[in-house]
Amino acid sequence: QVQLVESGGGLVQTGGSLRLYCAASGRTNRSYAMGWFRQAPGKEREFVAVISWDGDATYYSDSVKGRFTISRESTKIRSFLQMNSLIPEDTAVYYCAANFIGKVWGTGMFTAANFASWGQGTQVIVSS
Repeated sequence: QVQLVESGGGLVQTGGSLRLYCAASGRTNRSYAMGWFRQAPGKEREFVAVISWDGDATYYSDSVKGRFTISRESTKIRSFLQMNSLIPEDTAVYYCAANFIGKVWGTGMFTAANFASWGQGTQVIVSS
């Protein structure tokens, strides 16, 4: 099993930037697709971004496309989420995910239940 730890969250004003980090430990002898999801109070966990196991492909939700960038280190199971032009609607707990267990990657990558490993989350608050 893979354990994930996020960091980098915090309080920022509208228009500001934050960079989130996700580091893995445990069964790290293979590469995993890695994703970021977020959950605002009273809402379900939603897809933010995902990067393929080799880093060649990235996908974003429409709400963050053009503002957020997901990346990863090629030699370690570590991913980053660069968040620019933040708005209050981005306020949420952000979770790192890895180890895709869904049946179909193309459609399943957007669903939280298809990832087996999760971090504890890091809070992002964007003030207006």
